Amino acid sequence: MTPSQSTHSNPAPDAQAADARPSKTQLKRAMHELQELGEALVALPEDRVAALPLSEALQSAIQEWRRTRTHEGRRRQMQYIGKLMRRTDAEPIREAVAATQLGRAKDSLALHRAERWREDLIANDDVQTTWTAQFPGSDAQRLRSLVRAARKDAAQAPEQRSGRAYRELFQFIKQQQTSVDDD
Repeated sequence: MTPSQSTHSNPAPDAQAADARPSKTQLKRAMHELQELGEALVALPEDRVAALPLSEALQSAIQEWRRTRTHEGRRRQMQYIGKLMRRTDAEPIREAVAATQLGRAKDSLALHRAERWREDLIANDDVQTTWTAQFPGSDAQRLRSLVRAARKDAAQAPEQRSGRAYRELFQFIKQQQTSVDDD
């Protein structure tokens, strides 16, 4: 075996160490992800941020970002927050952001369900039976009254509609769904 063959078949320890380190692109991608997480962090309510295990420097940087009004100032402060995030355990922050986003999605889904119930109740009398079966604790007489008023309001000319009965029916449905979800 010639000396040139031995160096090619067995890479030097420095080359192996270089392969184990993340590339510059990977480092940049990780920094951008942390900065995006920082953007989601500053969007959280203050009480949620205060409950997280953040360094004092990161908490004060977030407060400073919230006080800053100029676009350029906020951009630079966000870069600083991203830099501080590199020294912080990001997992609790990711969990808090995900929990907040999940809560918003659940709220939105509940509103869509209530809207669908309202439309179905106004469109078809048989849906009231389904409603009563699904929400046995609700006031069936009040429901019938609200549906009747919403239908009457919907039958009027658009410029004469008040929409009050429509809104009251929606509030009734939302309240009943919330009481069932809480149980």
